[in-house]
Amino acid sequence: MHVILTHEQADFDALGALLGAHLLHPEAIPVLPRRMNRNARAFIDLYGGELPFVDPRALPGEAIESVLLVDTQSLVTLKGMSAKTRVEVIDHHQLRGDLPAEWRVRVEPTGAATTLMVEEIQARGIRLTEIQASLLLMGIYEDTGALTYTATTPREARAAAFLLENGASLSLVGEYLNPPLSPEQSRLYDRLLAAAETIVINGQTIVVARAEATEMSEEISSVAHKMRDLLEPAALFLLVTTGEGIRMVARATTDAINVAEVAAHFGGGGHARAAAALIHPAETSANPLAEVYQELLRVLPQYVRPAVSVGQIMSKRPRVLKPDTPAEEAAQLMQRYGYEGFPVVQEGRVIGLLTRRAVDRALAHKLNLPAASLMEAGEVTVYPGDTLDHLQEVMTASGWGQVPVISPTTGEVVGIVTRTDLLKTLTGQAAQPAAQNLAERLEAALPAARLALLKAVAAKAHELRMAVYIVGGFVRDLLLERPSLDFDVVVEGDAITLGRALRDEYGGRVISHARFGTTKWDIAAIRAELAERLSNHEKPRAEDLPSSLDLITARIEFYEYPTALPTVERSSIKLDLHRRDFTINTLALRLDGRHYGELYDYWGGLHDLRKKLVRVLHSLSFIDDPTRMLRAVRFEQRFGFRIESRTLQLMEEARPMLKQVSGERIRHELDLILAEEKAAAMLARLDELGLLNAIHPELSWKAEHTERFEAILKEDIPPEWGVAAKVGSLPARRALAYILWLGCRPERQARSIARRLKLPTALIEALELACRAREELPALTRLPPSQATRRLEGTPSIALYALYRTLDDPAQRDLVAKVALAWRKVSPALSGHDLRAMGLPPGPAYREILGALRDARLDGRVHTEEEEREYVAHLMRQMDLTRGER
Repeated sequence: MHVILTHEQADFDALGALLGAHLLHPEAIPVLPRRMNRNARAFIDLYGGELPFVDPRALPGEAIESVLLVDTQSLVTLKGMSAKTRVEVIDHHQLRGDLPAEWRVRVEPTGAATTLMVEEIQARGIRLTEIQASLLLMGIYEDTGALTYTATTPREARAAAFLLENGASLSLVGEYLNPPLSPEQSRLYDRLLAAAETIVINGQTIVVARAEATEMSEEISSVAHKMRDLLEPAALFLLVTTGEGIRMVARATTDAINVAEVAAHFGGGGHARAAAALIHPAETSANPLAEVYQELLRVLPQYVRPAVSVGQIMSKRPRVLKPDTPAEEAAQLMQRYGYEGFPVVQEGRVIGLLTRRAVDRALAHKLNLPAASLMEAGEVTVYPGDTLDHLQEVMTASGWGQVPVISPTTGEVVGIVTRTDLLKTLTGQAAQPAAQNLAERLEAALPAARLALLKAVAAKAHELRMAVYIVGGFVRDLLLERPSLDFDVVVEGDAITLGRALRDEYGGRVISHARFGTTKWDIAAIRAELAERLSNHEKPRAEDLPSSLDLITARIEFYEYPTALPTVERSSIKLDLHRRDFTINTLALRLDGRHYGELYDYWGGLHDLRKKLVRVLHSLSFIDDPTRMLRAVRFEQRFGFRIESRTLQLMEEARPMLKQVSGERIRHELDLILAEEKAAAMLARLDELGLLNAIHPELSWKAEHTERFEAILKEDIPPEWGVAAKVGSLPARRALAYILWLGCRPERQARSIARRLKLPTALIEALELACRAREELPALTRLPPSQATRRLEGTPSIALYALYRTLDDPAQRDLVAKVALAWRKVSPALSGHDLRAMGLPPGPAYREILGALRDARLDGRVHTEEEEREYVAHLMRQMDLTRGER
């Protein structure tokens, strides 16, 4: 006999999974649990005759060969089971570590176990009755809160849609999923509500209630739902003494508290937001309920993450308007900073909010009214320590999408928090600052000298009451476990003041740019002395110190027009990070004081890093700076990520803007790409996205060149080719990359592209000669060595090397190699002195005769100095004869 089982105190997900498993395995008997939730029991009492379920008491007295266990990993014992009974588990809860090794287990992280069954039912094309489809839908809806719980996956939505298409009745589902409490449940509800205690742990409000109900025969989960909906705590824990033991029922309304982990501590389990446990106290226990209660209070702090506060997500030092600020000026500020509204402040007190909508309407009517006339009046504010729940209530009540944050002591506006900030946090798109501490990773990644230097900078900043951060690529790469040694330090304060203080303390010199708020602390001349001063237990090596350190004031950027260079103003670290290109580059590592090593993630960079996504920060990012499109591809290919779909759409829309970008800026990005290990893959992706063609209509990439291109650039250029270290201002390897890429096209086309990219003049000349030589080589292979050499004489070595590595014809490759490595180096044994000694007066004939001698050498007509002398004599006689004839 084969049976299908689920857990006791079964809910609709258990029954739905039980039904689904039978539809997939009709030979197995779906056995009803002995105890079910009241609403599940009511459904079975009415519709059980239309379902295949069997009461365990009606089972035939046969040996049970196999058990299919659904929606649980706890096996209920039935008569007929033995050590030979095979057990298979299909569940969606966290895998337990104590399951027998011989069990077959399939656990998938879906919102409901029923989903797993429905997917297979759909794949097999099994037909469903209305009652079957409705029960399956109830199973999915109950465990996902009708698809609203955070554990819900897209699979639940697809399964629910399938069930609705196959006759599931929403009226039937609604009737049984939300039943009223029974009289017995209502009495317990009243007792628990009267006994409810509120405690606050890590800023989270938790309600714990306990009661005696030894005669209770009905389930407690409905009571928990009602209390949760009434009290709206972050988490609710009910402890009820029943005839079976102490039942714990837990519910959560936030991801900051995983009640399943708490229940697991007491031997139970469940979901992150709904869990339960049956606790059997020791027989010697004097007051079991009180002891369980005390144990719950003891362990809760281990499972409650701190609540996110307004201060953690707000933008510091916000811009505010005076009541007399004209609408036109407000509109300029909104456009410049991208804000949808500004608080209006009078004598340090918030008196209203001026929104973009109000400004736009006023200007549309040509009314340049002051902010006081256009604003939404009110003193709507929050404090930095307020919870996000309170913020949400304030925004809902006021309708304000930008709420000023004020100091609880001075009443001064210290920040602003927007509806976008709140939504990103609530939906998990943006992780919160200081969620992780990376101090250990940082110290393992940096040499002692650089680490000591950073700590010295952080200490000085702390002394000056400034916050300092390492930002962007360094933090990203640290999290990807591919740390670099290059980093900039961003200062929330005044970087120039900090730089000067470091110079005064340690020496060196500073070079500052007041307009950008940046300073370079040059320590090249004092590295040895500085390393000595920074030494602690481990002596830093002076050579591990950088020659300089860039200190940058946190700032905000805005663009006067598309593709323009940005104008900058001082700002907070949050807004400084927001000016960056992609979310994965918005991570910051704080260094000062007690914050040392804290990771700040305001814009969802950590989430996208984990999901391997390249996501642009805002919709006008590529309009502001079209070169970011090239950067997106560089990061995508370097890390093996993918460009997020919305970002791809924005790139498609902004692609024509590349035509307006200067060649210097385009080439800067291409230089960075050609320096990458996966340069060919990046160029291929740029071509696929139409970005190369947008730069220049004839610029493209041929996929067949990828393998050869990457192989050549990974190798050193052999020294015997005599390639100079630089071609113009470019390193030889970079110049070689451009010739390899562009040199296989017609000379005119290559020249046009090279000029668009503002390549150095020397490189353009080398590229033109490489293209010209490629076109002429088929004919040159048929010429004597002397003529081929004369033709290729002026072609730079780097161009010849590029030709040699990319030519397919063996004869042409051989010719290029001979010219570059041998023939160009051939010279006659005789010199001008020898010609004079032979009686030839100085003059233009010298060049002609020496050139002829070299040609003769190359063509094998002379081999020795004696033969050269004879050949010269012959040439001189010819010249005399010619003169005589004249």
